[in-house]
Amino acid sequence: MTTLISFLGKAKTGYSPANYVFEPGFKRTVPYFGMALLDYLKPQKLILAGTSGSMWDVFFDHQHTDDDGLLALIEAVPKQVVTPQMLAIHEQRLTEKLGIPVQCLLIPYARNDAEQTAILTDLAGALGEGENIVLDVTHGFRHLPMLALVAARYLQRVRGVKVQEVYYGALEMTDAHTKETPVLRLAGMLQMLDWVEGLATYDNSGNYGVFAPLLQRDGMDEKCAALLAQGAFFERNSNPMQAKQALTGALNHVREHVGPLGNLFRDKLAEHIGWFRRGNRHDWELALADRYLSRQDYLRAVTYLYESFVSRAVWDERGDPSDYAHRESARKNAEKNGDLKLLTYLRNAMVHGVRTDDSFYDRKIKDEVQRLLQDQKALDARLYQLRKTLFKT
Repeated sequence: MTTLISFLGKAKTGYSPANYVFEPGFKRTVPYFGMALLDYLKPQKLILAGTSGSMWDVFFDHQHTDDDGLLALIEAVPKQVVTPQMLAIHEQRLTEKLGIPVQCLLIPYARNDAEQTAILTDLAGALGEGENIVLDVTHGFRHLPMLALVAARYLQRVRGVKVQEVYYGALEMTDAHTKETPVLRLAGMLQMLDWVEGLATYDNSGNYGVFAPLLQRDGMDEKCAALLAQGAFFERNSNPMQAKQALTGALNHVREHVGPLGNLFRDKLAEHIGWFRRGNRHDWELALADRYLSRQDYLRAVTYLYESFVSRAVWDERGDPSDYAHRESARKNAEKNGDLKLLTYLRNAMVHGVRTDDSFYDRKIKDEVQRLLQDQKALDARLYQLRKTLFKT
């Protein structure tokens, strides 16, 4: 079901008619943009959202809903005391006239945090799970379009609705010669928020696979975008070699991408996925360890610190860091190092839990592991110290 949410503004004498142009062949001359949009979209439900001082009286007078009920609104609007009871008869009559459910929703003026939050709560309460919604921000207060963008994202998250589009009838852009008023579609701003949210997700998790669907939606070939998701998958599963293979192709596609939104984030994304461009396997694993340590993703940080040390040991012995036998040989020699042994115990403890009766553990190191896993600041400090002492950097 598609629901149109149209914000009703404040005007003493109403709005002057404008010739709104939606697309070639579809124009409507109306004073209130929402009614032209209603005709254009054919939604299954209409929500009129306005304050206690919005032009309910002028709007319902144009719609010829109820003359007797109009008198109460004419008196209440200037005093900003419109109530749901005053709107009920008009809501009923407009429902009958349009043949779809109409809901009049009184909202605050959004003058402060509490009122802005209340609008989001009110809108969420008026919608069902999974509805498709379209927002019309033409006639509301000038600060409402900003709130509408926040509302779109909020409703998507808490009510599972899909915001199909945000419309604005740009009266100030009316052509002086043709007298035509363009209709702007602002959903691109929601897509920008998707990218910003993707960056935030990446900053928190290190998973740049979230950009794959965004790049595809921005025009990148599906197979090319899939390389980015594959690289993220292999990286987060401690497989830097396969991650490198996928990301090598992905990086080239990211750099060459010319999509309108991808252009805004291309350089930043290329920087994030280019960890494999310098050095050898142990350098890549150390770079990933640093990345996950900075995000307090301790299990991955510890894993990559450990594997980087082993890879470097194999490299120093002129072996192949990708060869299992070479890594096992280097691992046995390396674990004579007390700091590396601590990393081993930390990783096992994080995966399995600390087993206090396991005689395999060195008692002194086990006690330290137990202490570190109870104190985040101590764990942070110790891991940074291990990183410095193990790699001398």
